[in-house]
Amino acid sequence: MSNLFIKCPSCGTTHFSNILAKSLFVCPECAFHHKLDAPSRLKYTIDKGTFEEFDKKMRSLDPLSFPEYEEKLKIAHKQTGQNSAVVSGKAKIGGLDTVIVVMDTRFIMASMGSVVGEKITRAFEYATAHKLPIVIFTASGGARMQEGIYSLMQMAKTSAAAKRHANAGLLYISVLTHPTTGGVTASFAYLADIILAEPKALIGFAGPRVIEQTINQKLPEGFQKAEFLLEHGMLDKIVSRDLMKDTLINLIKLHSTSFGLSDKKYRIEQYGLK
Repeated sequence: MSNLFIKCPSCGTTHFSNILAKSLFVCPECAFHHKLDAPSRLKYTIDKGTFEEFDKKMRSLDPLSFPEYEEKLKIAHKQTGQNSAVVSGKAKIGGLDTVIVVMDTRFIMASMGSVVGEKITRAFEYATAHKLPIVIFTASGGARMQEGIYSLMQMAKTSAAAKRHANAGLLYISVLTHPTTGGVTASFAYLADIILAEPKALIGFAGPRVIEQTINQKLPEGFQKAEFLLEHGMLDKIVSRDLMKDTLINLIKLHSTSFGLSDKKYRIEQYGLK
């Protein structure tokens, strides 16, 4: 987010980046939600000064000696200042302790390799051990081909961790942002208790062209966009960026033991329930 000007890919309007930042990088002209890096996402989501990062020094290796992979990792590290495509940790959201995970597409399109899967799994395990809710902001190009089968194994590993968290009766909220594709969509991203998405986010497994070539049919208008998925029951709610933090606070409060439905006073005051 360091460029002086940013052009909206939806309507073509050019904005000063500092002005666009005031609108949370949502285009004032067409409401297009620009991609956010992990630091910006955390800034807009958690209570200031409460973030405690997990596994910051964990970084990818090159298990298959894949050509030019080490160089790609070095470039991604230099461009982002991060060691991987995921930032995870504990923070407060509306004063409530929460584990939060943010995927960052600046780092090799946030493709899911060994480190991405490990950090997400550890975040789930921490949340389970400490009886905390977990919120994951997904954005990914899918599996990281440079790690081959090691990358694909992360689908099973993260899914198992999500299941253990669910078995403990704890809340998991998945927020699907643009784009969420491939193995991330096919694993932990869609295993949440509540699935939210940002407007017009691209969400799917295979790309539209691959699907059309496979089934030999023209896909419907807006296929794999958040609005299409909501209409067909694949999402719980589409939430604009300016409302995301308040929405998360309300959901976490509703499902927490301190403020949730087990609290009779809260039920009566907020919902008129007895």
